[in-house]
Amino acid sequence: MNYLIVHPDNHDKLSAVKAVLKALNVDFDEAKAPYNPEFVAKMAEGEEDIKAGRTVKVTLDDLWK
Repeated sequence: MNYLIVHPDNHDKLSAVKAVLKALNVDFDEAKAPYNPEFVAKMAEGEEDIKAGRTVKVTLDDLWK
């Protein structure tokens, strides 16, 4: 058996995919995204900050001040 992983980017597309699968009598399971989308966005923003050089370096001597 083969599996498909579908990533609809809005609720309307998700509903359409579900309707097609139901019409074709195909079994499917729903799973929630493993991470909160707000958290994912913050992580992506942090990665971009690192690439752009917007970081602060803290030495070990200054760590506990």
